[in-house]
Amino acid sequence: MKLRIRDLREDNDLTQQEVAAYLHCDQSLYSKYERGERDLPLDYFIKLGQYYKVSLDYLAGLTDHKEVK
Repeated sequence: MKLRIRDLREDNDLTQQEVAAYLHCDQSLYSKYERGERDLPLDYFIKLGQYYKVSLDYLAGLTDHKEVK
């Protein structure tokens, strides 16, 4: 499963450090989530969906529709 967290971060002109601070984790750990080296915990997955105002299906790459229903 390819997550869209890098694309969303870049589209919003954010750094990895800024997103990591929002999630309360280290930038190096967040970088591993973006590269797919570590699985993104469910609570972070939900927080990122809320932060970017996108559906979790979109975040997970299951749909191309960003809207939250």
